[in-house]
Amino acid sequence: MAHDFKKFPELTNRQMTIYYFDSPHRQITDGFIAKVTRVVDGDTIRVMCDFRDFEFPIRFLNSMAPELKEKGGRESKAWLEDQILGEEIYVQVKLDNRVGRWGRLLGIIFHRGFDINEESIRQGHAVAMSESAHTAPLKEDIFNFFKRLEKIKI
Repeated sequence: MAHDFKKFPELTNRQMTIYYFDSPHRQITDGFIAKVTRVVDGDTIRVMCDFRDFEFPIRFLNSMAPELKEKGGRESKAWLEDQILGEEIYVQVKLDNRVGRWGRLLGIIFHRGFDINEESIRQGHAVAMSESAHTAPLKEDIFNFFKRLEKIKI
């Protein structure tokens, strides 16, 4: 079964071992700078960066905001738009917890030196959540995969 890279551009850690060489674009494993093009809701944004020619989603790691239809959802989105829409941000990615269960890249968002994830929680627009709530990472799979890549010198 082939992976749908248009619908799910990020490979999960398990998928990396199967589809890495089939990916039409670089898989994100390190932090990077991007511009926020859209705020989807209080914990998901869409960005553009210099190493990809398409917009893609990022889900905030370790925080959860209300859905738009829930109480506080629209306020959470509006607050986030005021903070980072159209702005350049730094996205910190954890190698062992890169992609959530819905195929979105997970990251900690920094803007002007502030951790936007934490600030959203402090301002009451989100609540803290554990990393394991996003996905059940398979650390051994991804680390062994990169060790194998080093051996074949790609």
